[in-house]
Amino acid sequence: MSNLQWPELIIFTVLFALVTVLGFMASRWQRGGALDHLDEWGLGGRKFGSWITWFLLGGDLYTAYTFVAVPALVFSAGALGLYALPYTIVVYPIVLLPALRMWSVSRVRGYVTPADFVRGRFGSPILALLVAITGIVATMPYIALQLVGLEAVLRTMGINGSGIVGHLPLLVAFVILAFYTYQSGLRAPALIAFVKDILIYIVILVAIIYLPSKLGGWSHIFDTAVAKFDKTPSKADGVLLNANNQLQYATLALGSALALFLYPHSLTSVLASRGRSVIKRNMVALPAYSLVLGLLALLGYVAITAGVKPLTNAATGKADGNTIVPVLFDSTFSSWFAGIAFAAIGIGALVPAAIMSIAAANLWTRNIYKEYIRKNATPAEEAKQAKLASLVVKLGAVAVIILIDPQFSIDLQLIGGVLILQTLPAVALALYTRWFHRWGLIAGWVVGIGWGLIMLYGIPNPANGKLHFGGSALPLGNMSIFGWHPFAGSQVQIYVGFVALIANLVVAAIVTVIARQLKVFNGTDDTNPEDYQADEHDKDLRPIGVH
Repeated sequence: MSNLQWPELIIFTVLFALVTVLGFMASRWQRGGALDHLDEWGLGGRKFGSWITWFLLGGDLYTAYTFVAVPALVFSAGALGLYALPYTIVVYPIVLLPALRMWSVSRVRGYVTPADFVRGRFGSPILALLVAITGIVATMPYIALQLVGLEAVLRTMGINGSGIVGHLPLLVAFVILAFYTYQSGLRAPALIAFVKDILIYIVILVAIIYLPSKLGGWSHIFDTAVAKFDKTPSKADGVLLNANNQLQYATLALGSALALFLYPHSLTSVLASRGRSVIKRNMVALPAYSLVLGLLALLGYVAITAGVKPLTNAATGKADGNTIVPVLFDSTFSSWFAGIAFAAIGIGALVPAAIMSIAAANLWTRNIYKEYIRKNATPAEEAKQAKLASLVVKLGAVAVIILIDPQFSIDLQLIGGVLILQTLPAVALALYTRWFHRWGLIAGWVVGIGWGLIMLYGIPNPANGKLHFGGSALPLGNMSIFGWHPFAGSQVQIYVGFVALIANLVVAAIVTVIARQLKVFNGTDDTNPEDYQADEHDKDLRPIGVH
């Protein structure tokens, strides 16, 4: 604590206090009714317009961890870290039509979560429960990763300790977040997202213009990066992809794109919008964030040229790669502007963390508490249960950071991505077809989750000494299908989630064919074709909240 950067810390604290005030004021912003209804607290009344939805989705999808980890990955691995660019570009045309259909049927039927849709579509509480549990489990480490980004900033400002005392500023920040989220619901991150995105755009535009001019231009920066990677023994890094990591790059980008809108927090932001036209406009405009992300990713190469050394984590004694960008800003910007940059990253952690905790709380309330614990829960009881659950989720995320090596939380997030991808058949494909039998989807989920975890368990990470769960890149030569190694000896790598999804779909299709041949009952579908075409102008929409 003796090396506190006071100018940066003061500016960071002032801006953090500003968004805290906004968070509490948000409870009265665009309020259509009391916040004792899940539609008002958890979905903002389902009436956010184009601008609010754009900032909300941007703050939801482009998290603090994204702004910290992507350039850090480029710093350490080179071109592989740029997978985030194609994935955030192709994701919007991929999800445009499913998002519109999900909004329509959810608006008509009063659905709040993707598991609500699965419950209504297949009449299967078991399948809905599996989707809900998957969403909660996959979201928890994602929230924890926002803390990783926030702690990287705090360490750079000199707040670097171990145990509860070292984490005290982080605890204070998330207690404040917990209180204004509890009071204001989804309106709090929606309002704060305006401040977060403005700060992010200012910082990135200044960084991408100022830093290259200070370090000799982009040509020199790329030459320095090439020289660094040429000296490393790894065959998977470099400013260009090679034969060993091209398939991993492509499958990771596609798998991540397919998974992004399966996360409950992504769908929460979509369902909070007031109409299909709002979603359409946002799918066109959101790639603007990808431009910023691309510029930000290049800061990994800038950090190489600047000779940035990551800070050492006092708790683990290891270099913390997540501090690459904060240290770069600290060493090259003036103190006052570095404070603004740190606030942008810190506030960028609060927005997605709030949305994610709300989404997880909605899943718990609608698909576990109301389904299995209190079927006759009133809307007020649902809202209260969701508020309490959001607090528990945040506390759990903080516990992950305090009790577990942050590097392990990153591994957990990789696992979360593999897990959430296994809900694609039951959630996304079911928007277009009910051909899959519900027991086929359950069997596919079990195989996809099980085989995915088995593959992840067998992946080591020599860089940090982990023997298991060391990443999501599987060498094809190590892939085994009941003891059969179809690609024995190959060094080509592939994204585990993509392989697990293929297995999921194959098993789901086989079991579906068998179930249909045996004429096994497939549940009752409470949706109809008109539900998928309804828009904000339809006169036959049911009142919001009918379920």
